[in-house]
Amino acid sequence: MTAWPDTVMWWHVYPLGFTGAPIRPADAGSGAGAAHRLGRVEAWLDHVVELGLNGLALGPVFAAQTHGYDTVDHFRVDPRLGDEDDLGRLFTAARDRGIRVLLDGVFNHVGRGHPAFAQLEAEGPAAGTADLFRVDWSGWRPGDPVRAEVFEGHEQLVALDHGSPAVADLVVRVLRHWLDRGADGWRLDAAYAVPPAFWAQVLPQVRSTHPDAWFTGEVIHGDAPAIVRASTMDSLTQYELWQGVWHGIAERNFFELAHALERHNGLLATFVPSTFLGNHDVTRIASAVGTELLPHALAVLFTVAGVPSVYAGDEYAYTAVKEERAGGDDAVRPEFPPRPPAPAAGEATAAEFLRVHRELIALRRRNPWLVRAHTDVVQLANEHVVLRSGTAGAAVVVALNLADAPVTVPAADARAVACGTGRLASDRVELPPRGWAVLEG
Repeated sequence: MTAWPDTVMWWHVYPLGFTGAPIRPADAGSGAGAAHRLGRVEAWLDHVVELGLNGLALGPVFAAQTHGYDTVDHFRVDPRLGDEDDLGRLFTAARDRGIRVLLDGVFNHVGRGHPAFAQLEAEGPAAGTADLFRVDWSGWRPGDPVRAEVFEGHEQLVALDHGSPAVADLVVRVLRHWLDRGADGWRLDAAYAVPPAFWAQVLPQVRSTHPDAWFTGEVIHGDAPAIVRASTMDSLTQYELWQGVWHGIAERNFFELAHALERHNGLLATFVPSTFLGNHDVTRIASAVGTELLPHALAVLFTVAGVPSVYAGDEYAYTAVKEERAGGDDAVRPEFPPRPPAPAAGEATAAEFLRVHRELIALRRRNPWLVRAHTDVVQLANEHVVLRSGTAGAAVVVALNLADAPVTVPAADARAVACGTGRLASDRVELPPRGWAVLEG
């Protein structure tokens, strides 16, 4: 694997929401001129650098019908966001600041309005695009609806046929096209729904021309090491750890976090996972655990192994709950102001969590070996835990207290408090109620 992902930390943006682009009704593909909204993302790049991050993970930027995951043209920037020149300027601005760019590729399915599917509906099995889709043609007559497979029951998301050489060729061409134009890697959306053998066919072809490209797959469950070995993907999203952090803190049950960390350690022999506390599909971490305990979650994210990402807005302690209904993602995908705001006078929460993010990201920068560090549980109870992430020659210790009473826990040989509310006393760490500390040592 190429070396740069060992030191990258992403700022994850959902561009359509971030820039205030209309989601419903869609205007993509309507022939309207480009809206040139991507400059609003560019205006936040200095904020990314000030946080200490060096990666921009973009959600969908290609022409789509609604939310961006219903692509209608992989080779065209969504006109709701701008055009190829706008994306090129964003690439250049990021590169000038030392920021890598990750694109979001939707290759399990396309929007029902994709021209290739429209041609199939018009011409039937004789269409030149028929081999791109999985269709039941039995009993079909011209004018009948096309019975194509769809993604997880979503009728507007038509599944591609991953056994077809035409689909593999399409995906190789798309990946190379945007890597040629400045992207550094790809998040492979819904990778869990695509046969690993498909990725094993596609990704080596792309690496033959772009050996430094990095590919992380959205995988929610399953045998992650086996998927990586079979697919050749570099990384997978670590939903199990995300859930362990969320539930371990919110439910005052650090045993769940400890179990997730044990399994997390087991992945490292095969790959480095993509770690996160939030993304465009889940409830904001500040809503999940409460703002008072947000630093506890962040301390875990930035001290355990992985390629970490911060979902835009979490550094300001944004709150929002994902709901299982039409439009239920809107709250976690809000529009952002044109430029980063300075916390208002008296707005202690935003200022505090910007500071906490910066401190923990800086600690991660000082200890780049954490990307593959093994994490041991030194002390464990429902409401407090001590974690030691280390190698043979170095270690970082995290001490967390969820209780309403103070607690004293082992320092695990750490010699200084790097950040947090704890106090080191000899070989012990004194944590106030709901206190936390990260120690170096």
